[in-house]
Amino acid sequence: MKRAAFGMFLLGSLCLVAFNVIGSEVADDGKLVEPFFLIPLAWLFFLTGGMLAIAHFIKRRIAK
Repeated sequence: MKRAAFGMFLLGSLCLVAFNVIGSEVADDGKLVEPFFLIPLAWLFFLTGGMLAIAHFIKRRIAK
């Protein structure tokens, strides 16, 4: 569970890095073109990783 939490945090960070690397631009017709889906996806990964980390902490405390 510890590795899964770390993996989720890593995926969230990669989503934010990809969002910044891809960037955004304005098309010829005036529409904004950006990979907006990466922002909520990053939040989802961060929250899932946080929940897994908390669950791992609680499970470890109960086992002692």
